[in-house]
Amino acid sequence: MTIVGVAAGGVGVAAGGPSTAQLFLWAGLPYLALGIFVVGHIWRWRYDQFGWTSRSTQLQERRLLKWGSPIFHYGTFAAIGGHVIGVLVPQSWTRAIGIPENVYRWFSAGAGTLAAVLVIGGVVVLAGRRLLVPRVRATTSAVDYVALILLLLVILTGIAPTIAVNLLGHGYNYRDTVAPWFRGLFAGSPDVTAIAHAPLIYQVHVTAAWLIWAVWPFSRLVHAWSYPLWYLWRPYIVYRSRRAVPPAEPGTGGRRWRKIGVPY
Repeated sequence: MTIVGVAAGGVGVAAGGPSTAQLFLWAGLPYLALGIFVVGHIWRWRYDQFGWTSRSTQLQERRLLKWGSPIFHYGTFAAIGGHVIGVLVPQSWTRAIGIPENVYRWFSAGAGTLAAVLVIGGVVVLAGRRLLVPRVRATTSAVDYVALILLLLVILTGIAPTIAVNLLGHGYNYRDTVAPWFRGLFAGSPDVTAIAHAPLIYQVHVTAAWLIWAVWPFSRLVHAWSYPLWYLWRPYIVYRSRRAVPPAEPGTGGRRWRKIGVPY
């Protein structure tokens, strides 16, 4: 059976194509993960608002967190931006604005490598901190370990094609296969054949990413939606110094000793 499209009326099929497992992985799993992602967040917000937090471990350890957290988050934002450009923006659009494919590929490899270095550095610090610092390890739940393992899998399978393949000039053009399949999911017509014939490392990368979406509502990752954007327009807060100052000796301050009945 080969899938032609997934539309409102169902799944169109033709003879001699992907197996049932491939149909589940590349047409069923994405929609299942998205459904769990949406419903799970609604459930979590309704029944566990007190648990809607990053469960910060800054009190347990702050020296490593001070370096690992910013590096990881900035690298992640850069990687997400690269995915938006590379996967959601069609190849024809970049060509239309005058960006040749070889220029795009080198820019993608360079920016992706920089983002990869930041993400790897942040993950090494944060994962090592969580595993090696007893007080931080004691606050880590089972679902946090699952999310961490999936995150590491996504990072490693995403970095390998960027650094070891694309940067060396032997890259696989995912914009002709993986990207159209991904965009087709939101149009209701994923091209299963395209993603099914992509290299294994891309398939593992995509599958782990969908599993993270499914785990997201039940982990500390929900804190990503609670970013305090209102800080951008809130009034300024004025902080005053609280230096320890010895009290003034009697008769040396602004209010000196005076006789009774004499005005200040």
